[in-house]
Amino acid sequence: MIVDSRTGPGRYGWGPSGQWLAARGRWEELVERFRLARALGDALAAPLGHLVAYGAPAEIAARLFDPAAGPGTAATAGDHDAGPLWEVLATRHPWPVLAALPLPPEIRRLAAHTRALLGEDGDGDGTEFRLRPWEDVGWERDTRVREYLPGGGARRALHLAPPTREGLGVIELPSPGARLTGLPATALLAALAEWTTAVCVRGRATDAAAQLAAGPDVTGGQLPFAALYPALVHLASARRDRGAAQGRLAVRQLLTAMDCTATPGATAVDALVGRLHCLAWTEPGDELRHLHLALEDPATGLAWALSGTTSEPA
Repeated sequence: MIVDSRTGPGRYGWGPSGQWLAARGRWEELVERFRLARALGDALAAPLGHLVAYGAPAEIAARLFDPAAGPGTAATAGDHDAGPLWEVLATRHPWPVLAALPLPPEIRRLAAHTRALLGEDGDGDGTEFRLRPWEDVGWERDTRVREYLPGGGARRALHLAPPTREGLGVIELPSPGARLTGLPATALLAALAEWTTAVCVRGRATDAAAQLAAGPDVTGGQLPFAALYPALVHLASARRDRGAAQGRLAVRQLLTAMDCTATPGATAVDALVGRLHCLAWTEPGDELRHLHLALEDPATGLAWALSGTTSEPA
C-alpha cells in the first residue's frame, strides 16, 4: 500500500479545530464550516469535507452535496482532499444506507459503482452496477478503492501491468509499421493518464507493442485481460479528484469504443474481453509506476498499445 503523503492533517494549516469538532461529534458545525469555506473558495473546505464524509452519520454527511444550502456551498463530483468526497462517503456505508440518502444523481451513481467494486450489487437487482466476472477476479476487494484515513490522507494499492515479472520471457518484436490515427478508442486510451502514450495499428499485439517498446526484444508475456484490468482502472483513477468508480467507467467506455459491433452493451463488451489477445512487457527504465500493454482484437485486426512510466506516487 502507498500512503498519499501529499495530503492529511495539517496540509492546509487548519490546525486541530476540525478534528476537535469531529472527535466531539459536532457534525452540524463542521458541515456549516465546510459550506462557508467552499463558498469562499477556501482550501479549508477540502479537509473539512473529508472529516464529515468519513466520520459523520450518513444523513449528515449527505448534506455536503445538498445544492439547496446556497450557491457554491455544495460539494460536487470534483471536490476532493485525499480523494473525492463522494468516494470517502461511499466507502463508509453500505449501499442500502447510501440508497436512502437524498444524493444528487451523479453522486448516487458513483457511490453505487463504488459499492459494486467493494462487493455489493448497487441499486435494485444490481444489473447496471454488478461487476462482470472478468472485473472481479484480478484483484482483492480491499485493494480496489482507496483506504481513507479518519483525519485525512489515504492509502492506495499499486496495480501495475504486467502485475508481476513471474512467467515473463524474451519476446522478439517486429519492426514498427504504420500507425492508425483518428480512432476514438485510441483517444480514450490516451486519456487514461497524462504520463502514458497510446497507439493503434492494424495487426497483432506484438505489432502494437513494437511502436512503443524500448527495443526489438522485450521481457514480456501473454496475459488475460482480467489480469490487466486492475491496472487500467488504477491508471484512470490515479488523480486525487477521481475515484475508482470513475476509473471503472472510463475503462468501460474504452472497451465499448474498441468494440466495433453494432450492438454495444455489457454482452458485447464481455465478448470483446473474451477474445482480446493481451501482451504486457517491462522496460529497463521503469519507475515506481509503470504500465506497458498491448490489446489485440482478432475480430477487427486492430491492436492498441499503451506504455509509460513515472516516479510520481499513485
